[in-house]
Amino acid sequence: MSKLEIFKELWDFLKVRKKWWLLPIIIMLLLLGLLIVFTQSSAVAPFIYTLF
Repeated sequence: MSKLEIFKELWDFLKVRKKWWLLPIIIMLLLLGLLIVFTQSSAVAPFIYTLF
């Protein structure tokens, strides 16, 4: 199963079940995950960690 299929299944679930309130939660979790991954090995990491 590819990563794109997972997103397609998630989108179909949101459409069919009318769970649109989950979308902002999923987006924020993805953004937080990307922030952690990109700041792990950068010089900006100490400044980002002070925000939390």
